[in-house]
Amino acid sequence: MEQKGGLVVERRAELREVQTLEGHQDRVWGLAWNPTTGAGRLPPMLASCSGDRTVRIWVQEDPRNPSSWECRGVLDENHTRTIRSCAWSPSGRLLATASFDATTAIWEIVSGDFDCVASLEGHENEVKSVSWSPSGSLLATCGRDKSVWIWEVQPGNEFECVSVLQGHTQDVKMVRWHPSYDVLVSVSYDNSIKVWAEDGEMDDWHCIQTLGDGSSGHSSTVWATSFNSNGDRMVTCSDDLTLKIWDTSVDPKDASSDSSIRWRHLSTLSGYHDRTIFSVDWSRDGIIASGAGDDSICLFRESTEPSVDGPSYELVLKKEKAHNMDINSVQWHPKMSHLLASGSDDGTIKIWELTTEP
Repeated sequence: MEQKGGLVVERRAELREVQTLEGHQDRVWGLAWNPTTGAGRLPPMLASCSGDRTVRIWVQEDPRNPSSWECRGVLDENHTRTIRSCAWSPSGRLLATASFDATTAIWEIVSGDFDCVASLEGHENEVKSVSWSPSGSLLATCGRDKSVWIWEVQPGNEFECVSVLQGHTQDVKMVRWHPSYDVLVSVSYDNSIKVWAEDGEMDDWHCIQTLGDGSSGHSSTVWATSFNSNGDRMVTCSDDLTLKIWDTSVDPKDASSDSSIRWRHLSTLSGYHDRTIFSVDWSRDGIIASGAGDDSICLFRESTEPSVDGPSYELVLKKEKAHNMDINSVQWHPKMSHLLASGSDDGTIKIWELTTEP
């Protein structure tokens, strides 16, 4: 809704399916947009990873035709089990892939071709997620072995493990770096969210906050997390069928304290999905997308209605039967914020376009 001259004007949102991408022979687990494509002369590029042990690279061939997506490459010579997560470096030059074979592969793109330049080993079993720091100098991985590993990028595509974080008591589902700082968030089967930062004096990483204690936390597995563009809010999603919004904004009365680095619970969104919420992503324009086991995609935004309880979030739309089976990943394009990709147990990826009309 928009406020104009004292009148509330409804804005209708539509999520239009642009194209269905087929090729994977098993469920699609993860998606990642190349951050350097989609603006200027480079067409949008999307990586997808699957239970079929492959990564596929998709490119929009004709910018004038939204439905011109084609598979440009298949990476299938490195991993021996499911590839659970993929992530591009900030430069768009390197792609990291995390697998149930306990390794993380690093692929370099040169003149359109991909070469595997490193294989990171150390996790005891399945690696569940991989994420690059905003500078591209650090890489984080996590896995079923309850640990989070931080790797430092060295010259010549070498990677050195600089810390192994052991704070979780169960399978770690996802790691995600803050968009501006070297602060890492991990979410877990143990229902908790942990925030990690480097201790300069100790020259090591440690947990600076655990979210999940008390009534404000999730009551079941936390599957995913995402930050807004400013990095002062974070959203998490869970098996408890809720999304939670967390905030780091400084209250004026606390401006002299270190409260700016402390996350606090802001609001809970419930009643929108009726099965596990597996994925969540916050667009540059402030729209939160969630994908779940009920085969639907929900979109949320901050409400414009004043509230004595502070900021709240409202449903923009719910796309029922967005896929034929569970939706494992939803990802907004980092530059073309009207473009959303989703991946599913049905083995397909869908490209969606969000439009709004007065």
